[in-house]
Amino acid sequence: MASDSLYVLVLYYSRTGQTAEMANQIARGVSRVEGIAARIRTVPSVSPDTEASLAAVPDDGAPYASKEDLANCTGLAIGSPTRFGNMAAPLKYFLDSTGDLWLNGTLSGKPAGAFTSTGSLHGGQESTLLTMMVPLLHHGMVLCGVPYSEKALSETSSGGTPYGPSHWAGTGDQQAVTDHEKAICQAFGERLGRLAVKLIE
Repeated sequence: MASDSLYVLVLYYSRTGQTAEMANQIARGVSRVEGIAARIRTVPSVSPDTEASLAAVPDDGAPYASKEDLANCTGLAIGSPTRFGNMAAPLKYFLDSTGDLWLNGTLSGKPAGAFTSTGSLHGGQESTLLTMMVPLLHHGMVLCGVPYSEKALSETSSGGTPYGPSHWAGTGDQQAVTDHEKAICQAFGERLGRLAVKLIE
């Protein structure tokens, strides 16, 4: 049974639901590891208004993340659809608010990684994952990817990279997360969970 105090925070922004499904698959992988749980959280859209235009609690899906969720995590997975080779603004907006955690070294030494979904197969999956790692490095986190010992990484014909899980959603009707992509997400979650348990020992 996992301790309530030890968890991997699976933090994401999703517009069409594909990144959210990846987050759920990563959480399933974390749940395979004894002694740690997964905590799934999302971030609200960025509003162009000068006042908040969204309810404080989302109508469905994961709750919105608090800075305390991030500060108290044992490990971290961040996920976003690609936006011109980078993460979407809502996730970056949340991360940009964590300067106090950076100043105090709150996340230093904890394992972290990234996951993404793209409309086109070569639409910036790898560059998005790499640029998402930059704030994690600034926080002093230990990066976690997906090694090629994960068989699905060599067999996938859609998403999946050694830098982290990815999904090819398509530009028309949204393609479901494939079995290979699910396997990669779950392997990533399990690896992140195992690293988190080891690094706190």
